Amino acid sequence: MEFYTTHLAGLTSYLINSEICVNLTIAKVLKMGKQKIKVAILGVGNCASSFVQGIHYYTNSDKEDGLISDVIGGYKVSDIEVVAAYDINKSKVGKDLGDAIFSEPNNTIKFFEVPKTGVIVEPGVAKDGVGKFTKDIIEKVSDNDNFETSLLNSGAEILINLLPVGSDDAVKFYAQAAINTKIGFINCIPVFIARDSNWYEKFKDNGVPLIGDDIKSQVGATIVHRVLAQLFSDRGVKLKNTYQLNVGGNMDFLNMLEEDRLETKRTSKTSSVTSVANKGQGIEPDNVRIGPSDYVKWLEDRKKAFIRLEGESFGGAPLNIEVQLEVWDSPNSAGVTIDAVRYMKFFKDKNDFESLDLVSAWLMKAPAKSEKDGDVLMKLHDLTHIDK
Repeated sequence: MEFYTTHLAGLTSYLINSEICVNLTIAKVLKMGKQKIKVAILGVGNCASSFVQGIHYYTNSDKEDGLISDVIGGYKVSDIEVVAAYDINKSKVGKDLGDAIFSEPNNTIKFFEVPKTGVIVEPGVAKDGVGKFTKDIIEKVSDNDNFETSLLNSGAEILINLLPVGSDDAVKFYAQAAINTKIGFINCIPVFIARDSNWYEKFKDNGVPLIGDDIKSQVGATIVHRVLAQLFSDRGVKLKNTYQLNVGGNMDFLNMLEEDRLETKRTSKTSSVTSVANKGQGIEPDNVRIGPSDYVKWLEDRKKAFIRLEGESFGGAPLNIEVQLEVWDSPNSAGVTIDAVRYMKFFKDKNDFESLDLVSAWLMKAPAKSEKDGDVLMKLHDLTHIDK
């Protein structure tokens, strides 16, 4: 009897210790799953300012207001950490990121007092990142000769491109750097990478995640215009003529006074709207005009959009809509960028790069493959939903 009692006690102790080991293992796995999503930022302008402020704002608050998605694949906004930032402007390079995001010529709204981050803004590589209308405002620093080494040493797993519109050579340099370092690339501007078949295949062949191109705003001029064009199509109204004229006072609008730098922006915004017009048949080029129109300095980072759609309804009767929209431009896109980061992390961990095309279709104006917004959102919800 004494043997059995001793044996049973030993077995019980073994089971308890085994359970503790199992629980510790599970805890470690869960902790690993909640590691920070480490990102690096290219361009410490207004969009970067709103992005960084947003991370701190939602990390220090229980609010969900203003977010498209509170949680994506188990990841909250507070799970994002900026570990590196790059710029070419002397006014920002060498400063803590928490200070650099409020340095001139940045002029977006300040909605959170960002503390010292410990991330010092490093030099990037200029290439064609400075246009003729901004060259007298931006004092360039020397190029970073060891950009890829710096990026690798930062521990970043995602590189976010927030360079000025028209930085064609610079974006391609950084896209190649992302491939070389095997770091995911989110292209938030209208230099075509995801939409370009050659670049798309390069990322795919090298097993590097890619989301792009040209970030949609949360409720911006293009998404409003696109929804109205889709409404016309769904309700059988023929879209005959349309325009979207935008003005603003940030560096992006000043930069886009240079028409040569604006070409891809017009293409991106126009295709986002015309791709859903008239049941996907589009609209004649002479009957559509979409894009930035002028720079108004006193508007600062506010953007005003003037949208008109002229249609033909039942019996050929005319049906016209006019909309005026005013937004703070950079916060309007930063919340979408925050979603892109979390989607990329989720699908990267699952080794599901195909679903990133759905993310691009949902979040970007010029994706590799377009889909209806409602359809793609439902697919993404099904793929990323995790039961609690």
